[in-house]
Amino acid sequence: MNKEPAKEPANTSANAPVGELAGKVAIVTGGARDIGRAVSIKLASLGASVVVNYNSNKANADETLAAIAALATGPASGGRAIAVQADVSKSAGTTHLVAETVKAFGPQIHILVNVAGGMVARKTIAEQDEAFFDLVMGINFKSAFLVTKAVSPHMPDGGAIVNFSSQAARDGGGPGASFYAASKAAVSNYTRSLAKEFAPRKIRVNCVAPGMIGTHFHDTFTKPEVRAKVAGMTPLGREGRPAEVAELAAFLASDRASFINGESVEINGGIFFA
Repeated sequence: MNKEPAKEPANTSANAPVGELAGKVAIVTGGARDIGRAVSIKLASLGASVVVNYNSNKANADETLAAIAALATGPASGGRAIAVQADVSKSAGTTHLVAETVKAFGPQIHILVNVAGGMVARKTIAEQDEAFFDLVMGINFKSAFLVTKAVSPHMPDGGAIVNFSSQAARDGGGPGASFYAASKAAVSNYTRSLAKEFAPRKIRVNCVAPGMIGTHFHDTFTKPEVRAKVAGMTPLGREGRPAEVAELAAFLASDRASFINGESVEINGGIFFA
């Protein structure tokens, strides 16, 4: 008697991603370094196809892609990834970013994580000018607006957006960080507005607000003695790690956070309570 050949279960090929985000496409702006890199790797480890956006440092982007590629040899098969150079504070950059994403992974973008941002410099009001204002607001707030606007027509109902604010949005930040703090506060409030606007499409919009995390940001803008003091004041007694922030971002992007919407979630070891 001829036996019918057994059917291969779906998604069991060697190259098929596994995980709760399998089949999802994600863009991570500022995804090549520090927290952005950790978020890119985490989403890929959960099966997502990830677009790692970077502005100027291709070497960092390549290192992130290599880390994602290495997932395939580990205990879990991760998703695919590409790197796309784009200045997301400019509309031409965001248009290019979305076009490259669609070209690589198809017309739907299920997850957007807006990590791109920075302080640029610490300046008092006497040192600040209009150009500096435009620069900082563009990097931190305008970028989130432009990318969200470009992505939203491609995001299916039930998608997820995760913005990045900061503890500075609530406490005003350190010396010379007023524009940075104000731009991050704008991101927090923009998140709440978008959560309402996209609610009919069941697209959730949330925000992550890190405190002091061990990144290039603080290597550049925070003195070692200040970092040590802040770590000592933190109830958990240390700085945070990028991977810890990535876990939170991935959770908010996943269906596990299906009833969390319009939130700005603090992750700072307990040094600041909203």
